[in-house]
Formats: sequence, structure tokens, C-alpha cells
Amino acid sequence: MEATVSAVAKLESWLENYTEGERQAPGRALPWLSRLREDAFARFYETGFPTTRDEDWRFTNVSAIARTHFRPAGPAKLTKKDVAPWKLEGAAAQLVFVNGRYAPELSDVKKLPKGVTVASLRAQVEQHPETLEKHLGRYADTQRDAFVALNTAFLGDGAYVHVARGVVVEAPICLLYLSTQEDAPAMTHPRNLIVAEDESQVAVIEDYVSVGGESVAFSNAVTELVAGENANVQHYLIEREHLKAFNVSTLRIQQGRSANVASHSLLLGGGLVRNNVHPVLAGEGGECLINGLFLGTGRQHLDNYMHVEHASPHCGSRQFYNGILDGQAHGVFHGRIVVHKNAQKTDAKQTNRNLLLSDDAQIDTKPQLEIYADDVKCTHGATIGQIEENALFYLQSRGISESEARKLLLMAFAEECVERMHSEVARKHIEGLIRGHLLFMESAPHMPNGKVTERALEEVG
Repeated sequence: MEATVSAVAKLESWLENYTEGERQAPGRALPWLSRLREDAFARFYETGFPTTRDEDWRFTNVSAIARTHFRPAGPAKLTKKDVAPWKLEGAAAQLVFVNGRYAPELSDVKKLPKGVTVASLRAQVEQHPETLEKHLGRYADTQRDAFVALNTAFLGDGAYVHVARGVVVEAPICLLYLSTQEDAPAMTHPRNLIVAEDESQVAVIEDYVSVGGESVAFSNAVTELVAGENANVQHYLIEREHLKAFNVSTLRIQQGRSANVASHSLLLGGGLVRNNVHPVLAGEGGECLINGLFLGTGRQHLDNYMHVEHASPHCGSRQFYNGILDGQAHGVFHGRIVVHKNAQKTDAKQTNRNLLLSDDAQIDTKPQLEIYADDVKCTHGATIGQIEENALFYLQSRGISESEARKLLLMAFAEECVERMHSEVARKHIEGLIRGHLLFMESAPHMPNGKVTERALEEVG
């Protein structure tokens, strides 16, 4: 009984935040949007946060999030000089958000071709809501996922990207989310809507970064990506926040006939991270690639949950996820492929490979197939190992130091994921981030990473 009362008391703080936020939310006069928020919060209030008793969350304990009294992150003033280290060179456009709020003075949207609209979601709601009603909130499942419901309830700002039929955007569009130091635990709920119409082509990068000192922060982002017939879309997620950050992100993909979509994830930072990718191949002949790399050290917890739905025939999907874990880091790969009854001639493959660099690092991997069609080709597999001693010895015998040899082997392992990235701008950027992080991991045993994260979890308790 006491546990139930405590859980209700914790949800009361979320009700208070929701009530206050609703007064300032954009589109309050739009019945469909108000109803979307209300229904989402009602669902969250009914179910609460998931626990390890839920099969989809059995490896990840989010009680540290549930028991923390978060307040919406406050406004912060950053200069172009502050943002410069995080800007992506070569981007077609870069939208910058500071503590979840669009910062037009720090953004650059001048290099876009005709037929491309890039704006803040708040501005789009207030000025052109008719462009959103068809897609916003139509795909991300508030009934199934409490964090999606929470994000939808607090839906306020984020990015809106629309690419007209047949338009090709050569360089990637970057969405940069910066979180600053706060005096108390702070939360943001970024919401992104990406619509690529028939025969269009675009790449979008979401980048989550901490700026300034470390304070407890919670980012709960949801992106709905709609790919029309024969569209070609690449989505990149980069998570590199500090070790007191909780980051939950959900990418929901809706693919039309013969659409080709690729999701690439790079998880480097965060104390507790959950990366959800949920594509639905709704049109015949679609192709989907889910590709990711996660690097953890200290006491980081990095969870990757993939839910691929084959809903139409003659579709193919490929999942490739690699993990490198050191210290007492904990990684999770839960890959689920669901082949619906009508999805004949499905071709799906799932592969998870992991390197454990210490005796205390841990990986939980769970490939899963649910097949309701009878003419399919589906495979899955997972491997867990350490750096190959023979390869290490070979490199050392050629005059390479042990430290450099280890870095070469780890980079080669990471490159398996990088090579699948087709955007040259994104690929080079991500390659540089990986090299820098491997150097950081090399020095991690001499740094208090584990203690920092452990203390962060204690503070939010």
C-alpha cells in the first residue's frame, strides 16, 4: 500500500508540471492538438513509468528517472561562440535548440533548396497547423510506450522538416539540442516531425550535447519520420551528453512503397540512455537499415531497443549494432522483428556484435523474431567477445605499441558501422567523434567516470 501511495505521489509532480505547461503550450486553441496532449497524459498517468517487470524494459531500470522531481528546463542565453564547437561543418541547415527551445539567432537555415521547409515545431503549430495535423502524433504510440506518452503530453517545441516531392537535399540537415547547467533536475521533451514526400531525398542528424557544468538532466525526445513512395531518407542520432544525463529517444518511422530509410545511431555519453527505433515497412518493396554503435565506460548504461515491423510484402530490413564496453558499463541490445501475416517474401537480418574490454563490463543481448507469414527469410545472431589476442600480438610484432594496437583494432570494429553511412558529411563527423571517444576511453581507468555516474544516480534518488 505504501509503495502505491508513493508512486501516486510521484506522478502528482508530473501532473503539476503538465498543468503548468499546458497553459504555455502552442496550439491550445486547436482541438486535435489539445486532445492529443490530454489523451497522452491520461495514458501516462494511468500506466506510470515502465519497470523491469515489463518485457521491453527488463534490462533497464528507470526508477532513478521516476523518483526524481524534474522541472522544465529554464531559458538560457548562449552566444555563437558558445555554440561554435558543436556546429556541423557542411550542413545544409542547422537548427539549434537550447534547453528544448528553438534559438533562431544561433541557427542557420539559408542554404536550403526550393521545396524544403525547416522550422521550429512551435512556430509551425502557431503559424501553419494545417501542415501538421495529418502526421503529428499519428505514428508514435502513446498507448504502448510511457515515454512517448510523456513526450506527447509535453509537446511544445522541436524541429519540423518537410521535403517536397522529388526534391534532393545534398547535405544533411542538423538538429542540435544543447542542455545547460541548471540548479535543479531539469527536463526537456523535444518533438521532431520529418516528412519526406514521394521520390525525395534527405539526411537529418539529431545531436544531443551538454554545455557547461554537469547537473542532473532528462531529455525525452520523440521523432516521427514519414518516408513517401520511393523516398530515400537517412536519419542519424548522436548522443554525447554528460554522465549525469538521462536520455530517452524514440524514432518512429513510417515507410511508403519502395521507400529506402536508414537509421544510424552513435551513443557516447549519458549516464542512462535508452535508444528506441521503430520502423514500420507499410508499403510494398520497402528497405530499412538500422545501424548503430554504442561505446560505454565507467558505469554508463546504454540500452538499444529495435522494433521492426514488416507490414507489407517484398520488404527487406537489416540491423547491425556493435557495442564496445569498458569499466563497469552495461550495454543492452534488444532487437525485435515482427513479420505480419500479409508480409510474404520478407527478408530480414539482425546482427549484434560486442567487445567487452574489462571483466566488469556487461552486455545483455536479445534477438527476437515473431513471424506470422510462411514465405520469409529471417536470421538473427549475436556475439560477445574481447579483443583478439592474436591480432594484438601481430600488430605489436610490427612495432606498434600495445596501446596504439588496441586503438587500431577498436577503430576497425567501429568502422564496420561507419562504412554503412552514406552521407559523407555525417560519416566524417561521426568518425572524428569515435576516434576522440576511444582516446577518452583509453584514459578512463584513470578518471572517476564510474564515481561521477554513481554519485549522479545517488543525487537524483
